[in-house]
Amino acid sequence: MLSELDAMLDKLCATEPAALADGQSIEALHRALARLEAVATRATAAFDASREWEADGAASSSSWLAATCHLPQPAARRCVRLGRGLRHLPVAEQAWVDGDIGAAQVSALAGARTPSAEEAMARDEEMLVGFARRLRFSAFSRAVAYWRHYADPDGTEKEAGDQREGRRLHMSQGFNGTWLGDFVLDPIAGAIVHKALSRIEDELFEADWAEARSRLGDAAGVADLARTPAQRRADSLAEMARRAGVAPADGRRPEPLFTVLVGYETLAGRICELANGTVVSPDSLVEWLDQAWVERVVFDGASRVIDVGVASRLFTGATRRAVEVRDRQCFHQYCELPAERCQIDHVQPWAAGGPTVAVNGRPACAFHNRNRHRRT
Repeated sequence: MLSELDAMLDKLCATEPAALADGQSIEALHRALARLEAVATRATAAFDASREWEADGAASSSSWLAATCHLPQPAARRCVRLGRGLRHLPVAEQAWVDGDIGAAQVSALAGARTPSAEEAMARDEEMLVGFARRLRFSAFSRAVAYWRHYADPDGTEKEAGDQREGRRLHMSQGFNGTWLGDFVLDPIAGAIVHKALSRIEDELFEADWAEARSRLGDAAGVADLARTPAQRRADSLAEMARRAGVAPADGRRPEPLFTVLVGYETLAGRICELANGTVVSPDSLVEWLDQAWVERVVFDGASRVIDVGVASRLFTGATRRAVEVRDRQCFHQYCELPAERCQIDHVQPWAAGGPTVAVNGRPACAFHNRNRHRRT
């Protein structure tokens, strides 16, 4: 059987890449890759259970796999661990073997099957695998995170607490005088820092773009900017530190900038996530509640936000915010840029009589907004 597989793979490898460079072939190849990976993972789990690796003197099946297949030890451990997890996920296993889902989805489901959630997973596995089949991975991850909040609320709250306790930042000066560092922040603190840095980075980008346009005019492109994105982020961090030094120690501190979407009657129809889609536990918000501003956005009923701003050319204020909260990211199926970093585009163009109301608006990243109007 394996010799036949080798023969088929040899034939496929001999095919010119250009002959497979179409969407249908790429999708079929990745589906076949997922199926092959599923078979390999199942076989690895059976090999692990058989303990045949002991005959070669290996201390574990993952050690044998790492040495024999030239894998990094962490990758070998993940493969064995995932294979063991498949024994308790029959629906996910079959979907993987069929090529409907991949290792990433199966790993997410296996990780969600905590001791406290075993019964719930047995009950809901088919539903979750259905999400994995239909949704892009980011949306599927959110669905699994919300499911974990229901199935194992104590575990998710403990995990949020561990994230908070695990925060760290290290900075040290290298031998040549440069500074090196790394940090780990919980989701909310990370969102605050990221938003502040992004705001300054946008300012620096505009300055770089204006400078390039002054030198080269309309011929200026991204490659002509004075700084790379990584350099702008580094300069943004230094600028943020300089701005922090301007405020007096006893001055009024600005409110932290992060957005959390919380559904009405959260426990009944839970929505509790950051604007970037990261699901957070309600307990992790407690320390911020005395500083929070509550923003009411209603999409049904007499006080719909979409009634604001009909006569305006641009989406601003409450109308823009309604579109951001509703759609969350760029409208294009191949783009996940957050809505707050997008332009708000008219579905029916303004020039064709399209009103500036939320039902006629959608987030569009700069690329897809320009591309749409080029085609029309």
